[in-house]
Amino acid sequence: MTELADRLVNAIRTRTALDPGASGLTLEAAYQVQDEVIAALGGRVEAAKLGLTSRAKQVQMKVDEPSYGWLLEGARLQPGALLNTGELIQPRVEPEIAFLTGQDLAGTSVTATHVLGATRAVMVAIDVLDSRYAGYNFTLPDVIADNASAARFAVGDPMPLDGINLRTVGCVFSKNGEVVATAAGAAVLDHPAGALAWFVRRLASRGQSLPSGSLVLAGALTAAVPVSPGDVVTVEIDRIGAVTLGVA
Repeated sequence: MTELADRLVNAIRTRTALDPGASGLTLEAAYQVQDEVIAALGGRVEAAKLGLTSRAKQVQMKVDEPSYGWLLEGARLQPGALLNTGELIQPRVEPEIAFLTGQDLAGTSVTATHVLGATRAVMVAIDVLDSRYAGYNFTLPDVIADNASAARFAVGDPMPLDGINLRTVGCVFSKNGEVVATAAGAAVLDHPAGALAWFVRRLASRGQSLPSGSLVLAGALTAAVPVSPGDVVTVEIDRIGAVTLGVA
């Protein structure tokens, strides 16, 4: 295992942030480090997560293109479960749309139309981030190596697409009963399905594909917000549903 992968795994296990500092990795080398981190943590994937797919997130994190990572076994928070901040370093949460695929997706020419045709259901999601770099201060290769800051996630009930226009659905993101942000689905690469298409094409460039039955969080609709014990966050998305997460 490379030195950076070892340091990231240790940071996760000890809940100790690393000092920020550019690694100088290329994007492909960063994904190779990510692979090492995932393997060291057991390698059992529950969902994929896309990162930095909205302009708000790219501005917030000072990067200019998306990334992806993997949510591992045990990351999914079941309905009613609390997010245990004691297991994390510096948790933040953000609202997303999740896709459940019903067909395999593969190749470098996949489009949003292909993704929509292969979608079994969509659902409201809360993505819980936990950067292993102090202050969320990182370059794009560094956050890729850090598995796109993957930590935990929660999803609502699956909803068939049935004519839902994911580009225009409205999202309301609340914390402790106060609205902190609103957005439309178009905030994610102009269309959430377009983000998944980017993901499939990126996988194809590494000789991989997205199998049927995959759960994918399509990326943040708004900037992320930090959470502390006692907080309650809610994401509501038109025609798809809502999900609430308490924090301990």
